Amino acid sequence: MHLSSSSCFLFPIFALLLISASTAQYEVREEGLVDPLTYLENPSVKEMLSGLSYSYYHHTCPDLEAIINRKVKEWIDKDYTLAASLIRLHFHDFAVRGCDASILLDYPGSERRADASKTLKGFQVIDDIKAEVERKCPKTVSCADILTTAARDAIILSTAPGNGTGLDLARVPFWMVPYGRKDGRVSIDKEAQTVPMGRENVTSLLEFFQSKGLNVLDLVVLSGAHTIGMTTCSAIQHRLYDFHGTGKPDPSISPKYLNFLRRKCRWASEYVDLDATTPRTFDAVYYKNLQHNMGLLATDQMLVSDSRTSDLVATLASNPSIFYTRFALSMEKLGNTQVLTGEDGEIRVNCNFVNP
Repeated sequence: MHLSSSSCFLFPIFALLLISASTAQYEVREEGLVDPLTYLENPSVKEMLSGLSYSYYHHTCPDLEAIINRKVKEWIDKDYTLAASLIRLHFHDFAVRGCDASILLDYPGSERRADASKTLKGFQVIDDIKAEVERKCPKTVSCADILTTAARDAIILSTAPGNGTGLDLARVPFWMVPYGRKDGRVSIDKEAQTVPMGRENVTSLLEFFQSKGLNVLDLVVLSGAHTIGMTTCSAIQHRLYDFHGTGKPDPSISPKYLNFLRRKCRWASEYVDLDATTPRTFDAVYYKNLQHNMGLLATDQMLVSDSRTSDLVATLASNPSIFYTRFALSMEKLGNTQVLTGEDGEIRVNCNFVNP
């Protein structure tokens, strides 16, 4: 089943994708592949909503999702790297104070000005969407809701096309975004130091995810977002030349991949793809790369060697349909984490500043 990538497809495919996801889950059970996953089922949608609603803007801003989808597509068409940037921006927002758009606040001492945020991109996309939404629905839609949905659409627009001219719905990690998040008024640069940066061990990552209400399955599945995007060579040079002060490269890197990375990363300021195989397509090849010792970040490669995560990597590598279904569920959990609702926050008129 395919859909033209040029059409505004979000509303018409809700039912199709939900049916597809449900079918995929039944197929997993029938094939007996669910062992590493069964005890880690994600909470029900009702448990995750926390005061949010799928119909929150139906009357006050009915064209919201169409606006966001169109704008995200326009920007990604101009610069494909912005897809990964929007996902990362959403993750950084989630990582500090939950999904309250605090990462967007721009003033001295804010998260956005922290060292951990220096390589973040995509702010201009959110500003562009917000400007259009304010013209159509003034003082109605929060920046937190815009960022959450923009990240979802960036993923959909980065999935592989089907055999025809449109998207293959079986390979789209789609989820419905519930709305009603409010924007936070606080953003502190020091709090951004808690965001994982690629040098942690699996235990530290698990502790971080668990502190946010997520689990080991969410960690492995959401790490799959590294199937697209890039990082600076400075982030991996220690793996290439002086791993843990040994003066030698990380032994877990494939020799062929190591040679490639050393040629690619002659300068720390250069950029390298997180996924060396299909860097522009959101797919499950990331997990096969890990099995071939081609994880770019140390935190990626550790997932295949740690006993707590290795079985999950193997399952996702051999069954891409499980990855798409589970990624959608984990992203929904992430987007509903520590949200502000009701009177706990505000709806910023400009995403970069709190309201006067």
